[in-house]
Amino acid sequence: MNQMKRFIYVLLALMMLANLASKAENHYKNFRVAVYSRAYETAKMGDDKVLEQIWDEISQQIKVDKIYLETHRDLLVVDEATLLHAKKFFEDRGIETAGGITLTVDESNNFQTFCYSNPEHRKKIKEIVEFTAKHFDELILDDFFFTNCKCELCVKAKGTRSWTDFRLDLMTKAAKELIIDPAKAVNPKIKVVVKYPNWYDHFQGCGFNLETEPKMFDGIYTGTETRDPSSNQHLQQYLGYEVFRYFNNLKPGKNGGGWVDPGGAAYMDRYAEQLWLTLFAKAPEITLFDFRQLQRPLLKTDRAAWQSTDICSFNYDEMMKPIPDKSGKMVQPTTIARAAGYTFETIDKFLGQLGNPVGVKTYKPFHSVGEDFLPNYLGMIGIPMDIVPEFPENEPIVLLTEQAKSDPEIVAKIKKQLNSGKDIMVTSGFLKAMQNKGLNDIVELRIGDEKASVKEFAAGWGPHLFTEQEMIIPQIKYITNDSWEVVSAFDQTNGWPIVHRADYTKGKFYVLTIPDNVIDLYNLPVDVLSKIKEILTPKMPAILEAPGYNSLFVYDNNTVIVESFKNEKQQVKLRLAEGYTKAKDLIAGKEISGEKKDYFQGWKKPPISKMVLNLELKPHSYLVLELEK
Repeated sequence: MNQMKRFIYVLLALMMLANLASKAENHYKNFRVAVYSRAYETAKMGDDKVLEQIWDEISQQIKVDKIYLETHRDLLVVDEATLLHAKKFFEDRGIETAGGITLTVDESNNFQTFCYSNPEHRKKIKEIVEFTAKHFDELILDDFFFTNCKCELCVKAKGTRSWTDFRLDLMTKAAKELIIDPAKAVNPKIKVVVKYPNWYDHFQGCGFNLETEPKMFDGIYTGTETRDPSSNQHLQQYLGYEVFRYFNNLKPGKNGGGWVDPGGAAYMDRYAEQLWLTLFAKAPEITLFDFRQLQRPLLKTDRAAWQSTDICSFNYDEMMKPIPDKSGKMVQPTTIARAAGYTFETIDKFLGQLGNPVGVKTYKPFHSVGEDFLPNYLGMIGIPMDIVPEFPENEPIVLLTEQAKSDPEIVAKIKKQLNSGKDIMVTSGFLKAMQNKGLNDIVELRIGDEKASVKEFAAGWGPHLFTEQEMIIPQIKYITNDSWEVVSAFDQTNGWPIVHRADYTKGKFYVLTIPDNVIDLYNLPVDVLSKIKEILTPKMPAILEAPGYNSLFVYDNNTVIVESFKNEKQQVKLRLAEGYTKAKDLIAGKEISGEKKDYFQGWKKPPISKMVLNLELKPHSYLVLELEK
C-alpha cells in the first residue's frame, strides 16, 4: 500500500512537472507578461461565464503569466467574495495572481490623491492595504503613491518648508506607516512593490522620494509608457527605454518590470514601440495596462500611413494573420491584445542574444531639477544613455546636465575625474548654473542671457554644414587660446561654440551647447552629431552616423540595435570601432560587410580609416546586429 502511495505521488509530481514544462514552452523565453485589472473591472469578475469569454479572447492573442487584481481605485473597494472568486479563476488556469492598489480619491478630478495629513484618509489607506495584504503575497501600488493635496491641513503641516521638502518627508513616513508596516503585519511573506511613473524629473514636487523609497520597498516597477510625444507630457520615445535603466540603477536587480498602456498612441506601431523599447532595456516582466483596454477592437485606423509603402518592424499584415483559439481552430485576431502578442513573439526570437545594456553615464542627484528629461533627447540623436544616482568614478567620460548642480561637491568631483586622466562633458545649462560657483577654477567661460540665431555649422576643419531652419542658442564666451571650439555655429560672421574644450591637468573638459528649444538637437547636421558622439562614446563598439530621431542601443557583448523613429525610409551609417569589420543581422540571419571610410582629423594630421556599415532603416523599424571582427 505504501509503495502504491509512493507511486501515485511520484506520478502526480511528474504530471505537475510536465504541465509546468508545457506551460513554460508555450510562453515567452526571455520575459514574463502580466496584465493589470483595475478595481472597476475586478469588481465585475463574479460571473464566470462573462469572465471566461473575455479571458479566452485575450489569452488566445497573448501569452500571460500573471495578473494584478486591483482592490481599490477612486474609493471603490472590491468586495471580498468577488476578489476571491477572481483570484481562484486565474490561479485555476495557471496564472499567477498579485494584488494592486491605486491610491486615488477621484482620478478624473486632476488625479485627486488621498490627503496624507488627514487622519481619516490615513485610516482608510491602512484599511485598504491590510485588506489587500490578507489575500496576496505580492502587492503593487499603481503610480499614484504621491500627493497633490493643498488643503488647509496640508498647508498647516507644511509650515515654512517648501512643498517639495514637506511632501518628500510626508510620503517617506506614509510608505512605512501606512503601506509597508501594515502589509507586513497582516502577511509577513508579502512583497510590497511601488510602481513609479514616467515623469521622473518632477517626482520630488509631489512627494515621490527616490532617495528613500527604493530602499524601503521590496521592489520597484517602472512606467515605460510614452504614448504620443506631442501630448502634454512631451515624453520622447527613448524615455521608454531609459527610464527602466535609470530605475534599475536605483535598486539593481529589484526593478520588477516595465508597464505600458495603449493610450495616446495614434497608430498601433506606436503602442508596439513602447513594448519593444521596454524589452530592449532588459525588463524581466512587462505589464499591460489594462484588462479593459486589451478588449479594445482592432480598427482600420490602427494601421500607420507609412505601412502602405514600407513595412516597419511592426508588420500589421503579419499581426492580422489567423491564430489558434483554445480548441485549435484558426481565428482572426480581434483586439489590441494581439498587437502586444505579435510584438512579443517577434522580440523573443532575438532578445536572449543581447547582453546587458550600456550607455554614457549621466549623473542625476536625488531631487534635482534643470534641463528636464534631457538624456532622453540625447538618446533620440543616437547617444546611448544611462542615468545614475551617484557620480560614476570609473568612466572615461561623464556627462553632467544642469541637474548635477544640486550636488554641493560637484566641482570637487569634476576635478578628481580630470586629475585621474578622464574627461567631463557639461551642458550649457550646467555651465550657466555653476560658472560663478567654482567652475571658473577649471576654465574661465561666461554665459549670460545673450542669444545667437544660427543655421550654419562647422565640425572641426571640415566644410561648413547647414540646417534648413535657424535655431536659437546661448552665447558662450571664452578666452582665446585658453580653450578651444571643437564644433562651431555661425551667426553671419560671428561664431559660437556648440562643443567647446578646455584642458585641465590630465583630462579634458567639454561644454555642449543645448539649443533654447531642446528639440533642435534633432535638427543638427549629421557630422555635428557624430562629433558629439565621438567625444561621449570613446569606448563604445560603434557610432551611429544619422540625423535626429534615430537611436542606438548598445550591449556589453558587442550587439547593438539601430532604431528609426522617422516616418520615412532612410540611409544611415554605423561606424565601427577598431577591430570590427562586419556585422550579422540577428533577425534576417545575413552578414553585412563593412567598407573603409577616411575621417579627417584636423590640420596637419593624416586622416584615420574606419570600417562603416551602410544601413537602410525603414519607417519605425530597428535592426539587431552582432558586430564581428
